[in-house]
Amino acid sequence: MSEQAAHKREALKEPVRPHQPGQAAFRTILSEDIEWKPFTAFPPGARLAVLVGHPSEQGPYTVRVKVPHGVKLMPHWHPEDRIDAAFRDGRNRYASVLPRKGGGRLPVIRSSRVLQNSGRRFRIVTCTDISEQVQAREELRFANLKLRERQREIDEDLRLAARVQRSLAPKSLVWGGMSVDAFYHPVQSIGGDFAMVDSLDDEHLSLLVGDVSGHGIGSALVANRIYCETAAQLRSGMPFVDMFAKLNRFLIEEVNIPGLFVTLAAARINARRRTMAFAGAGHPPAMLARGDQNPQLLESGSMILGAIPDAVDVTTSVEVQLQPDDRIVLYTDGITDVFNSRGEMLGVSGVQEIVRQTSSLLGDEIKQGILDAVAASRSGPPTDDVCLMLVHVRGHD
Repeated sequence: MSEQAAHKREALKEPVRPHQPGQAAFRTILSEDIEWKPFTAFPPGARLAVLVGHPSEQGPYTVRVKVPHGVKLMPHWHPEDRIDAAFRDGRNRYASVLPRKGGGRLPVIRSSRVLQNSGRRFRIVTCTDISEQVQAREELRFANLKLRERQREIDEDLRLAARVQRSLAPKSLVWGGMSVDAFYHPVQSIGGDFAMVDSLDDEHLSLLVGDVSGHGIGSALVANRIYCETAAQLRSGMPFVDMFAKLNRFLIEEVNIPGLFVTLAAARINARRRTMAFAGAGHPPAMLARGDQNPQLLESGSMILGAIPDAVDVTTSVEVQLQPDDRIVLYTDGITDVFNSRGEMLGVSGVQEIVRQTSSLLGDEIKQGILDAVAASRSGPPTDDVCLMLVHVRGHD
């Protein structure tokens, strides 16, 4: 043996350093006593080779791993039949596993190509350790399973919350020669609009429509809390100015969420006297439609609630006389703040015209007529919660 060959043979007996992810997998799994042989025809930069040899040759495949001074030889290793299939079908990259030295399997990516050398055909297979990637994939899969489970729980909670919120929406009713009809639709599962109808006694009917800033869960929670706070006050017949002032203090001192505010429109009808007291706090104006006249706007006298301590005006309430066949319309800004394809907002004036055109309709037709006209004025799906309440003054029973 020449001195150069002996030097190479000694160098090839050096222990193989532990492999790093992304390096040749066989540098870890082969035994230390494997026979070493030089293989100068091995392509530079390759990491793992399966030498198939000439098609006429029989016997086991030979596995060779590129190292600085030669090739590490592992006899009697038989690759899977899919390697041959990969060459026949043109596939040259797929995931696989290799046996570990101490047991278990090592995930790898096998890529393959064919080389011609000295008239012989070689099939070269390179294996790259992807154990970290596989572990990361499994961790991600597990995390996604937990997320889907959590999402199902959230969806179920939202369905329950939506049922509770729908149960709080006012139902259509006939009272004292008047009919009340309502519509509520949150832009998400639950929303920040709310409304209530309460008959104090045989003579008084109270109505309230409110809007909490924002959308979704946070607004819905505040809306439900405000509903509870105002329901008893509305039922007791508390003057609107006192109810608004109390709610404003509650929002500032107890809720105390920066940027959160509430708008309200409230009405109390005296059936015997045929009058209606109205008050609003930063809310779109209510409308009183009479015949074919342009509907009368009932403007808010107070500012939005929850922003500043002195938001409520002591003269916030107004009183109007009602006549048979009058229509009273309360709504939130999901009705007015809609835009057409040209970017033009419907606004209060647009809703006022819609109410004028539909006020002669009967029963549920006026509500549907308003909703249809608003939808026709909107480009795309709704972007805000919608609440609409209608009162028809029919006359004495």
